[in-house]
Amino acid sequence: MPFPERPRFSVDCPSRLLFDQIADKWSIMVLTVLDDGPARFNAIKRLLEGVSQKALTQCLRRLERNGLILRRVIPVSPVAVEYEITPLGRSLQGPFKALYAWTMDHLDDVEIARQVFDRRIVA
Repeated sequence: MPFPERPRFSVDCPSRLLFDQIADKWSIMVLTVLDDGPARFNAIKRLLEGVSQKALTQCLRRLERNGLILRRVIPVSPVAVEYEITPLGRSLQGPFKALYAWTMDHLDDVEIARQVFDRRIVA
């Protein structure tokens, strides 16, 4: 779908904030993890090697605020929290899967481009 006009990405454009909040690495990975069904915080954290508790907490809050995931408190002892992707969040799965497929299809090409660039910078 072509843009009706050239996008300007002005500083106050709401799309900039939304792009930032849905296209960061942790958000994409969290939504991918939740594609398999609801999960608790620690289960998500175990699947996302390298994410800190603080970064995951902030990411989950952003996704919840944007309506992409639901946070559900499970009344057990101790209290547990479960996260689930919403229909709005699920609508991102197609574009994310396409981005992942592109990444895997072009990983070698990107690595070659990096090596060419790095050789040029060093020389």
